[in-house]
Amino acid sequence: MMENLESALLLLVVGMGTVFTILTMVVLSGKLIINITNSYLPEEIPTKKSINPKNGPLVSPQMVAVLSASVSIATKGEGRVVEITKSTKNKI
Repeated sequence: MMENLESALLLLVVGMGTVFTILTMVVLSGKLIINITNSYLPEEIPTKKSINPKNGPLVSPQMVAVLSASVSIATKGEGRVVEITKSTKNKI
């Protein structure tokens, strides 16, 4: 009986160790690929464009400030407002 228990525990440890090792390799290789990609293909910085659409209605500066602040808070400073357009989706 003890021999079966020892065998089961050994199999459990070897299996969990293998899974941990493979998952660690996946995470590290993913990080490496991301770093290599970012070093050779840096993110393009968009040029400063007008936030209002060319042929559409103007958005008040207060509304632009509110939307920009909301996006900044929601994305923790990672997002930015590039263009504001009216949605063409049907309202339900």
